[in-house]
Amino acid sequence: MLIRIGHSPDPDDAFMFYALNAGKVKIPGIEVEHVLEDIESLNRRARTGELEVTAVSAATYTLVHEQYRMMDPGASMGKGYGPILVAREPIPRDQLEHKVVAIPGSHTTAALLLRLYVGDPPTIEVAFDKIPKVVLEGQADLGLLIHEGQITHQSMGLTKVLDMGEEWQKESGLPLPLGINVMRRDLGEATHRAISQGLRDAIDYAYANVDEAIEYAMRYGRGIDKETCRRFVLMYVNDYTKRLGDDGRAALTRLYQMAHARGLIKSMPPVDPI
Repeated sequence: MLIRIGHSPDPDDAFMFYALNAGKVKIPGIEVEHVLEDIESLNRRARTGELEVTAVSAATYTLVHEQYRMMDPGASMGKGYGPILVAREPIPRDQLEHKVVAIPGSHTTAALLLRLYVGDPPTIEVAFDKIPKVVLEGQADLGLLIHEGQITHQSMGLTKVLDMGEEWQKESGLPLPLGINVMRRDLGEATHRAISQGLRDAIDYAYANVDEAIEYAMRYGRGIDKETCRRFVLMYVNDYTKRLGDDGRAALTRLYQMAHARGLIKSMPPVDPI
């Protein structure tokens, strides 16, 4: 059976999927084809049920849960850190809602967190890796940074205005769910279990061979040095990536409860990972 797996061309996803991509880990009876696209493109494709397996923003799962089931391995969760708002100079928090924000996509979890913690500011959608440039050139007042921009923004001359991960941590004490992997429900439980075990085995292989997997992840680092790549990868490929556990499931449930209470999502999706 051919299974297409969509994931982002980013160091953390590359690290996670390295063993599957390099043939170090195989899923019995399944041939894997990797589809690399930015997360908002994958969010859009998930809404049509196109790929058998794909990474999606935790926020997008609320739109696709009838077609897709959540995977237990593969989640990106921040532990006291997450997407950040940056600007050219400090901006008081009570002024943020009136500033134009460059966001990496309207269906990203970062955009949902923006609405939860800032309100409803005017936004423009920009490819995530172009957001710093858009802010520096004055096309937006603020930029919502995901991926490695969270730890490299200062070197670009940008100032952190608000850290969504810190806000979430203070409020909930739970990890911050950002991205998850999902499988089409029509694949059936046996295939679900095989794919989940394959990804978990791949993550375990990467952790057991960190230097080898980091070398591979560097191909997707967009010019960052090896230590920055390692730091970023190990921020987001963590214990919750191997298994959501009680705290990971509780964090997803809390995110959806908060969004539903604010009228930002229509209904609570099931948190039924496998």
